[in-house]
Amino acid sequence: MADILIRGITIMQTMPPFEVTENADVVITGSTIEKAGPGAGDGVQAAKVIDGSGKILIPGNVCAHHHYYSGLSRGMLISAGPQTDFIQVLKEWWWRLDRALDEESIYYSSLICSMEAVRQGTTGIVDHHASPSFIDGSLSAIAKGMEDVGVHGVTCYEVTDRNGGMDEVRAGVRENVRFSKETDERIERGDRLVTEAMIGGHAPFTLPDEALALMGDAVRSTGRGMHLHVAEDKYDSVWSHHFHGEDIMARLDRYGLLGEKTLLVHGVALSEDEIALMNERGAFLAHNARSNMNNHVGYFPHLKDVSKSVIGTDGCGGNMFEELKIAFFKNRDAGCPWWPADFLAALSRGNELLESAFGNRAKFGRIEPGYKADLVILSYAPPTPLVSANAATHFVWGMCSGDVETTMVDGRIVYENRQFTSLDEREIFAKAREAAEKVWRRADKIKA
Repeated sequence: MADILIRGITIMQTMPPFEVTENADVVITGSTIEKAGPGAGDGVQAAKVIDGSGKILIPGNVCAHHHYYSGLSRGMLISAGPQTDFIQVLKEWWWRLDRALDEESIYYSSLICSMEAVRQGTTGIVDHHASPSFIDGSLSAIAKGMEDVGVHGVTCYEVTDRNGGMDEVRAGVRENVRFSKETDERIERGDRLVTEAMIGGHAPFTLPDEALALMGDAVRSTGRGMHLHVAEDKYDSVWSHHFHGEDIMARLDRYGLLGEKTLLVHGVALSEDEIALMNERGAFLAHNARSNMNNHVGYFPHLKDVSKSVIGTDGCGGNMFEELKIAFFKNRDAGCPWWPADFLAALSRGNELLESAFGNRAKFGRIEPGYKADLVILSYAPPTPLVSANAATHFVWGMCSGDVETTMVDGRIVYENRQFTSLDEREIFAKAREAAEKVWRRADKIKA
């Protein structure tokens, strides 16, 4: 007997080719899709049957770069100095926030960010964490929140020397390696929905050569990919040229940090030669349009030249419907040539990033046999024909997170009929507000 049978639904594939199949059934056994298509449910008995009439089924969206610790920053009330450039924004806001985090606040930030993502149709999240006052064990707190909600998560600690020099660098590397080993042990035990690990770093301008060498060792010893901000602002590139006499990409490559599992973020100030090297090494690059606009770091003009572009939010929530719309319209405003199909392809490529992080133990991103049952049921009623040729346009121009009715991760329904199935949302968010107030008070006392 199957676990779940979805009957008579319209399947819309969001990974190229963008196929639309009407009146289809989906059979789910355990964590994977067993059958999908018209008539796939004929003769199938299932523990749960969902009537998909008038609904649309898509693979869950992936946020390829998030900062869960930002979850408690919304409306943060602290006294802050001028924020007229990118470095001032970091020092006056984000670096004070991350130094104020403790285990409780990290866990609640993970809970609420995961819940908001699920409610908005996001089933996979790649997190980038920092909490200089609580490093050891911080990634386990993030993972617990992800798993308590039920998302396919990846996290790492962003190694940096900005607070404590090389002692802080070594502590960050140790946490990345510790969590990687913990993850390996859980996989070996056969635990379900294990949050995966990467080796994180803040940005090249807070990473001396010794730090990059340690991160390279960690990447090789754990088999994980690196997750790092690069050239978010021209400051990072100028720093590399001034203090190291070389481009950022050449410097990373010198330490073996560019590879097919590498996730680089932003890249606004990267040169054409650096993009060519990144592509040659097979690295991913996460585009974060909303964050770039908020931090006034400029627009990335070479997005079309990146071979493995993915879409992230840089901590601006987990709503990928919203992020993709903003990214598309900013691209049009900048006079660049990408269209809805290009952006939807980049969003869906986040599934390739998940597969690389999960060691190809699972397939993500299509509604086909053998793929993980990470699925979203939408109540979107297309006002014009929805067919394969215009599916991406419907996604960008019409569909939104308000259409999300049910979200399934790893074959489990975690959000159904716009309600969480096993979580007390009111109680969790009330406790998160209490944790946020504590963080704000601590952050307000920290000098930039």
